[in-house]
Amino acid sequence: MIHTHGSSILETRNLNIYYGQKKVVRNVSLRIPKRTVTALIGPSGCGKSTLLRTFNRMNDFIDSFHYEGEVLFEGSDIYRSRTDVTEFRRRVGMVFQKPNPFTCSIAKNISWGPRINGYQGDLDELVERCLRKAALWDEVKDKLNDSGLALSGGQQQRLCIARAIAMDPEVILMDEPCSALDPQSTLAIEDLIHELRENYTILIVTHNMQQAARVSEHTAFMYNGDLIEYDQTSKIFSQPTEKLTRDYIVGRFG
Repeated sequence: MIHTHGSSILETRNLNIYYGQKKVVRNVSLRIPKRTVTALIGPSGCGKSTLLRTFNRMNDFIDSFHYEGEVLFEGSDIYRSRTDVTEFRRRVGMVFQKPNPFTCSIAKNISWGPRINGYQGDLDELVERCLRKAALWDEVKDKLNDSGLALSGGQQQRLCIARAIAMDPEVILMDEPCSALDPQSTLAIEDLIHELRENYTILIVTHNMQQAARVSEHTAFMYNGDLIEYDQTSKIFSQPTEKLTRDYIVGRFG
């Protein structure tokens, strides 16, 4: 089991997640250290996206969702305490599998959330700063009033990351952010993750094991809703403790 250096920002304790009668995550206890990149890997349907979405209460939108156990953010239970969910989702941002820019200008994609949340600073400066952080500024600085939907898939995904950054989160959850992208765009997103780890805690679900090995410091392997193994990425990929992990990594799964 992993020993986290420094403080953990997200934690689950004996977490079980159900959709109706079906248990999709079983008894998972996991601590995510601050300002690191943690990858969640495992075959389709193993519960990794469900677990990820629990960390910013996206599962609340699913009627049949219920859970047992605890989900903590900076030590507070995000489901039990009187959490202001809107404020909480600002602190824990999310980037989805398919880029989903708003149907408005590039600039407004970024400024809209902060503005309705009462941002007091210079919005133009915020737009530029977030686009620079998302390594997109040079490509779009002359077309900030164009629709975000006019960008390529890879640019749209970086715009969605810039939009998440604009809310000044502490954590960015990424649910297979590269699965709809070409190799070059994937590389751009991976480079971006390396840069963002300085200031943010990143939790990424990926099907691509090479990607997990490239971008993360810690890796959690899930299978059938169970957390099989969680350790430093280098250890998971070079000398996993569990046979299931080893079989998955060397591709012995059907």
